Amino acid sequence: MKCRKCGGQAVLELRRHNAAFCVDDFVEFFRNQVREAIHRYRMLERGDKVLVAVSGGKDSLGLWDVLLDEGYTTTGLYLDLGIFEYSVESKSKCEAFAAKRGVPLIVSTVAEEVGAPVPVIKAVTRRPPCSGCGLSKRYLTNRVALEHGFSVVATGHNLDDEAATLFGSVMHWQTDALPRQSPALPSTHPKLVRRVKPLYRLSERETAAYAFLRKIDYIVEECPFAKGATSIVHKEILNRMEDASPGAKHNFLFGFLDRARPAFERTEALPLNECARCGQVTTGTLCAFCKLADQVKRAV
Repeated sequence: MKCRKCGGQAVLELRRHNAAFCVDDFVEFFRNQVREAIHRYRMLERGDKVLVAVSGGKDSLGLWDVLLDEGYTTTGLYLDLGIFEYSVESKSKCEAFAAKRGVPLIVSTVAEEVGAPVPVIKAVTRRPPCSGCGLSKRYLTNRVALEHGFSVVATGHNLDDEAATLFGSVMHWQTDALPRQSPALPSTHPKLVRRVKPLYRLSERETAAYAFLRKIDYIVEECPFAKGATSIVHKEILNRMEDASPGAKHNFLFGFLDRARPAFERTEALPLNECARCGQVTTGTLCAFCKLADQVKRAV
């Protein structure tokens, strides 16, 4: 294979783009995709203080790498979920990356904030672990951003993640979730920090290739609680579609964003309040995070 750009020896073929690239041109292609995402949705300004949510995986560390090289002012946030050796290793990867690049990393521990780590939360609530985990991550990320004065949170959600989320929402016609299916979510309340997903144009395979070629040391293992998760099943279905028709995931997600999402944006939004206990945003009187913390405290 020859690189589409320079004609040299290609190292990676991208079937959905009908192209192949050498190392340097793929890295530049990857960064251009991030630049295009930022520009298209006006995700970041040069004066922004960006909080990058990092998990130790290829996507979030790859995103942080690009944003640093693009000159953005960033700080990493690692949420220690307390998931056995998985959390120990993933935290170590984040700390090593931050030390190597000479950038700050904030570490927040779920057990200290909720009263127990994710494995205990799973046992106490008897709900899928991703439920309590996702709730805790959203809440704590927003709170840390507010407390430290960050103007935006950037997450490493890629094309596969976004397509799988959309697939699940459409499968069950969760019309309340569809307006939030966007690469950039503005702040709709003074205590909600806007969130952006600069990797939404890039597939999981492409982010893995970028991390490998950039020699980013990331945790390869999946979260032990991810096995059997609905989102994984949806990804497998979409992967089969992609194998049969390269570009299927891109067409599915981008078709929704360009043609369908505006219709759901017109739906009336729920009124937002401040939690009576913690002051964070909720649609009720007490936020879901405080309710979860109460449930954990009663059980442990």
